[in-house]
Amino acid sequence: MLLWFTAYILIPVYTIMFVQGNNWFTTNFSVIGNQLGRQEAFVLWGLLVGIYFFFSLRVIVVQMAVPPKSTWLIPLALFLLTCAVITPYLPEILPLRSTLHIVFSFMAALCLILSIGSILLRLYQDDRKKYRPYLIGLAGIAMISLFLLLLAGIISSALEIFFTITSVLLVRRLYLTLQ
Repeated sequence: MLLWFTAYILIPVYTIMFVQGNNWFTTNFSVIGNQLGRQEAFVLWGLLVGIYFFFSLRVIVVQMAVPPKSTWLIPLALFLLTCAVITPYLPEILPLRSTLHIVFSFMAALCLILSIGSILLRLYQDDRKKYRPYLIGLAGIAMISLFLLLLAGIISSALEIFFTITSVLLVRRLYLTLQ
């Protein structure tokens, strides 16, 4: 029940509320999260999302007959996301820390997508028909994320919202399929 609530209500609602009052195509979570009074909300968002993925993906991996060798990417993604949300993004004042923030954020998302992809590929090897929709879904998430990146010209809130919510829902559906 808690995972259902977190995946279908808490993360989507909190993610959209976090960017409330900002243009989704001209700003991003890093800029919003480093505004005065928004830092705690940004850290909370990062913890909600990171812990959800960490817990859900670890449960999925434990249930697999042969887990992929890349399971180390799961805790690494959580660690990098934590580093990203606690490292300030203030390019005018702290350019080095801002660069680190960008690197941590990008690498966290990359580790997440690679870990989900490796899990899906391993499951697909066992049952192509059952897990093909998940691979197509992950490819769709990647393609639409790339489109949103090209559309805005930056990693925008629209991209971050889309990537976060669709990835959470994909992992939730996969979790339910393995139950």
